[in-house]
Amino acid sequence: MGRPQIGENTVIEDNVTFGENVKVGHNVIIYEGTTVGNNVAIQDNAVIGKQPIRARNSILPDTKGLAAAKIGSEVTIGTSAIIYAECEIADNVFIADLTTVRERVKIGENTIIGRGVAVENDCRVGENCKLETNCYITAYSDLEDYVFIAPCAVTTNDNFMGRSKERFKNFKGVTVKTGGRIGANSTILPGRIIEEDAAVAAASVVTKDILKEEIVVGSPAKKMRSVPKEQLLRNQNK
Repeated sequence: MGRPQIGENTVIEDNVTFGENVKVGHNVIIYEGTTVGNNVAIQDNAVIGKQPIRARNSILPDTKGLAAAKIGSEVTIGTSAIIYAECEIADNVFIADLTTVRERVKIGENTIIGRGVAVENDCRVGENCKLETNCYITAYSDLEDYVFIAPCAVTTNDNFMGRSKERFKNFKGVTVKTGGRIGANSTILPGRIIEEDAAVAAASVVTKDILKEEIVVGSPAKKMRSVPKEQLLRNQNK
């Protein structure tokens, strides 16, 4: 176990383990049992391993005692970022300032999570993804590898906006398969699937599944053309 460089006013609870060459900024909180790999930078005011809370009048189930967070090696966690309990952050992940990663989220290697991004509970984000500033990844979503989400794109998981408990039986996040790309200010409706290498143009509203290698545009989004061959993931030098 390494001996981290720790800033002022930082709180590290019991049974936290650190790899080699870890730097922890000022006013950081790292909760009990968190594991941190080698060559990790945790910047000022970050919170790691936080247990979730819920509103008193929420009808969602209470969640207590989740497993500790796991932070891989070569990870950067930006200023005022919050990583909840039972998150698994793989190696070489960059998490920018003011980002929130909720409970039970898994983030794959070499992924970049931009400033102010919110990744809600029970999501999976694959390897080599890029989620840009202020995009929103709704709960129960699945993003495979090499996915690109542009700034301020929004995903949703509730078709009903209802007032009864019935709506909680119908939550379903979105799926973006390998190489899928979503443009700025787009909205993806609940349960939609964006197939491999499909692209959603900026400001589009996706109401139906998007087929492999299609480019869609508009509200509702419709096929404009196919992705040019030179832009397909399989034709890139990874």
